[in-house]
Amino acid sequence: GSKALGQRVVAELKHYYHGFHLLWVDTKVAARMLWRLLHGQVLTRRERRRLLRTCVDLFRLVPFLVFVIVPFMEFLLPVFLKLFPEMLPSTFETESKKEEKQKKKLNAKLELAKFLQETIAEMAKRNKADTG
Repeated sequence: GSKALGQRVVAELKHYYHGFHLLWVDTKVAARMLWRLLHGQVLTRRERRRLLRTCVDLFRLVPFLVFVIVPFMEFLLPVFLKLFPEMLPSTFETESKKEEKQKKKLNAKLELAKFLQETIAEMAKRNKADTG
């Protein structure tokens, strides 16, 4: 009945809230790391991985937000997630899906890492040029 639907909606909202909260925490941490990077500090491998994951999540969040903002599109979200499983930021995923995808996506992440490293290096160079 409608009570079950209500509980499902509440569970969904909690899931989204939790996902957004994690992403917000990640984003704050990532911003701090970027700041340190731009000031010539070296990040640990773990920090670099986390920064990379957060950047990827933020890029993924853009189309995802459209669904949350536009009414009734939430109902289409499951359909789109079946078609585009990569669309959901990692903070919203279940563990098994994560493991499955991590194996498949390592290569793509390495490519992106290379791209982001070049971008950050370029930003750092420009930053030094501006200040020096």
